[in-house]
Amino acid sequence: MQKISILLLFLLLSVVLGFSTASAHKTVNIDNLAIEVGWQQEPPLVGFMNVITFVINEKAPDGNSGVKNAFKNLVATIKFGGLTKTLDIDSEPQAGHYNAKIIPASKGSYTVLLKGDINGVMVNTEIPVEDVEDQSILAFPSKQGSSEQDTGAIKNTMSGLQNEVGELKAKISGIGTAKGSDVQNAYNFGILGLSLGAAGVILALVAMIKRK
Repeated sequence: MQKISILLLFLLLSVVLGFSTASAHKTVNIDNLAIEVGWQQEPPLVGFMNVITFVINEKAPDGNSGVKNAFKNLVATIKFGGLTKTLDIDSEPQAGHYNAKIIPASKGSYTVLLKGDINGVMVNTEIPVEDVEDQSILAFPSKQGSSEQDTGAIKNTMSGLQNEVGELKAKISGIGTAKGSDVQNAYNFGILGLSLGAAGVILALVAMIKRK
């Protein structure tokens, strides 16, 4: 009984996992055609090169066969909100397989529009593809973490400079007023040097942040 339960659980997991993997690509059936559309790289990320893939098969009793020259009279358009772009379709070596390169520039939902005919079958359909995600879901370390680290570095630098200024003041006050203007000049030059050093460190940190 236990073996049967384990077997049933394994079969259930296989079905669920298989469905979740396949669900990333959408398939529509039109007449005797099966058209599958989806992203090549999943999840699709903003700003990264990706490819919309198409698999177009003609259904028959003896099995499906890939449709050659499917885009001869068929136009593929990708839609985001109210914006559309006509896709440049490339054929792959395997019959019925096609692709279109694209860099998604915004996070959100995209839809592929197909309009025309394939071997005399009229096609006019919209197929949603997987949502485009922000790079942060895979980025490491995260931009937020890096920003916090940079801010912490600047705070530590300023704190160190303040301590050095405090030590310099203490040393000068300990010398007294015996040497008068010489002490004041030394103090002024010391403060100037620390100020230039602080400016240089801060500029370097800002440049580092901009590069990131």
